Amino acid sequence: MDVKTIAVIGAGTMGRGIAYAAAFGGYNTVLEDVSRHVLEKASLGFGSRSKKELLAAKSKAGVRDKSLSLISTASDVENAIRDAELIIEAVPEELEMKLELFTIFDKFAKTGAIFASNTSSLSIADFTDVTVSRDRCVGMHFFNPVPKMKLVELVRTPHTSDETVATCREVAVRMGKEVVIVNEAPGLSPRGSTP
Repeated sequence: MDVKTIAVIGAGTMGRGIAYAAAFGGYNTVLEDVSRHVLEKASLGFGSRSKKELLAAKSKAGVRDKSLSLISTASDVENAIRDAELIIEAVPEELEMKLELFTIFDKFAKTGAIFASNTSSLSIADFTDVTVSRDRCVGMHFFNPVPKMKLVELVRTPHTSDETVATCREVAVRMGKEVVIVNEAPGLSPRGSTP
């Protein structure tokens, strides 16, 4: 699948960082949060953070401006995910919240969209089993602070397709990340690595 638009659900520290990385990877990026205050704070933070980091890297202001122009915000999940080929949730580690979000993704996302979770402690299968297309569900675990940390773990469930993993790997590489693929298996920690 050709990913052009990424929706990031949750504009806290991790969500902001993921949206930032997505935009600098050249993706149209929609950032959503239920809290208007958090969303506004995230929007204000993009300019100062990117300017500092880009100056440190001796990048041109034009690159920063072009990347930041790729980020937009939405105040509800349905509008945020409407045009996205990849949806990444980065909300607090609460199972009920993730179950609700993946149910919404399944109902309102465009056909073929990939649903990813940034969870670091919950089983991906515990909240992706509510979706019709479990083959398009994957863990996409970024590390904090996202713009500086190079590693991304792709966590595949027993149902995740090879195409989903390949697409997410390509997206992460375009964001400038190094990718490790891990399998999640029943009864095992989701952090067991595979080649």
